[in-house]
Amino acid sequence: MVATLSLPFEAQARQQQEPQSVNRAAAVGGFLAGAAVGLLAHESGHLFFDVIFDADPEVRRVDFHGIPFFAISPQAPLSDREEFTVSSAGFWVQHATNEWLLTRRPRLRSERAPFAKGVFAFNIGASAAYSGAAFARTGPVERDTRGMASSSGTDERWIGALILAPAVLDTWRYFDPDAKLPIWLSRAVKILGVLLILK
Repeated sequence: MVATLSLPFEAQARQQQEPQSVNRAAAVGGFLAGAAVGLLAHESGHLFFDVIFDADPEVRRVDFHGIPFFAISPQAPLSDREEFTVSSAGFWVQHATNEWLLTRRPRLRSERAPFAKGVFAFNIGASAAYSGAAFARTGPVERDTRGMASSSGTDERWIGALILAPAVLDTWRYFDPDAKLPIWLSRAVKILGVLLILK
């Protein structure tokens, strides 16, 4: 009798667990897909200007202290302004994407939006990783922050700070959507990063 009564409860427990695991897998898949799109968008920014400047881009294998990666590098000579644009373009795409996300969906953190959160997380993580490499002045010579620094005549550590600041401010916006200060500071630093092209 006890075994018979427990069967419906066991079936109900199984039904509750299955959708949770399916939802969790879908959320992880959506998050990873968003991160992959973030990477593609970053690299597309470089490629877009490579094509505009007829830079004959080439994909090269590089590594960062033993971690294999790739870089899209122009083969044709570029002016300093063109080099700065190509090197910066990935960050411009990241900043524009985060701005769009946080403006349209200021309460993204409380939403069920694994794809959008994956894109956002990639943008923040990539900026943090690049700025760390810039502060340490380490990594492959093709790194974006080195290209930005050499073409603009700016110390690479300042470029690292310029890349890190919007990531920190956008993270603040993500966790505190009602705060006004980080919105305007973030936008100002992003614009400053673009205006360095005039240096």
